[in-house]
Amino acid sequence: MSTWLRAWAASAAFALPPTGAAAPPLLDLVATHSLAGVRGRIDHFAVDAAGHRIFVAALGNDTVEVLDTRGAAHRSLAGFGEPQGVAYLPDQRRLFIANGSADRVDVLDASFAVIRRIEGLADADNVRIAADGKTILAGYGKGALAIIDGASATVRAHIALPGHPESFQVEKGSSRVYVNVPAVHAVVVADLASRSVVATWPVPQAARNFPMALDEAAHRLFVGARSPAVMLVYDTHSGRVVARVPIGGDTDDLFFDAQRKRIYAICGEGRVDVVKQEDADRYTREASIDTAPGARTGLFVPEEGELYVAAPARGTRPARILVYRTR
Repeated sequence: MSTWLRAWAASAAFALPPTGAAAPPLLDLVATHSLAGVRGRIDHFAVDAAGHRIFVAALGNDTVEVLDTRGAAHRSLAGFGEPQGVAYLPDQRRLFIANGSADRVDVLDASFAVIRRIEGLADADNVRIAADGKTILAGYGKGALAIIDGASATVRAHIALPGHPESFQVEKGSSRVYVNVPAVHAVVVADLASRSVVATWPVPQAARNFPMALDEAAHRLFVGARSPAVMLVYDTHSGRVVARVPIGGDTDDLFFDAQRKRIYAICGEGRVDVVKQEDADRYTREASIDTAPGARTGLFVPEEGELYVAAPARGTRPARILVYRTR
């Protein structure tokens, strides 16, 4: 071998990673925000992307925690009754908080003062913003969605459901809403225009279907179940299950990353499972990232490329928000 060829081979070998070297993680832990004084279960999140804030429903603490995503500030808002779901309307600069034990939705202004309490919504749970960006949908009771006008903060209508709604997702290109109703082992499809249920899809060979995410462009709905721990993929045209992927136990939040074609399943057994969308009907689990025991809720913020995971207080370790950056 010539001197030049030996030199080239040596430099090439130096530039390449060693054989068998571990691939970099798909999620990097880049920050941890302490939630000092927060005890008990932590439920769902909302984001103010323009204001670089996230809102965390600290259900077991009867508070909503406000975090600056740049790490500059943390504020705790008190006076709630088991807050479960939160939604932020940026145009109105209003925060909507579903209170499970207080049976109401509280509406807060930009200063976080309560401007209205919408009573009579028993076991108020998940909340979502409708496609118009002006309407709030709140799941509650033994089976209903409340349609709330964001400007007047009043209930305009209700959609009856066959059981208590858990996570639900709203299509932007239609008037359809997909709702997990574990009491009847089904995904219920409701129509906001007709204010009625238009389809019911069974959850086959699984139960306790709580979290949900949507890939509207590919017409795929992702449903997390706990018994057994699997993610089901539905074709939203037909209602047929096209894939079934094992995931970690006790999942309570799923998020679809449209840019990277991944689903993040936050699992209470202490991990986030990353599922790769190979195509609309094929899915593989790419990785499992350790988090913390009981960490089963969070929020994916695509504008920041970051996944926030809530780790509840355990023993002497305080509650905290774990921030992972996507690769």
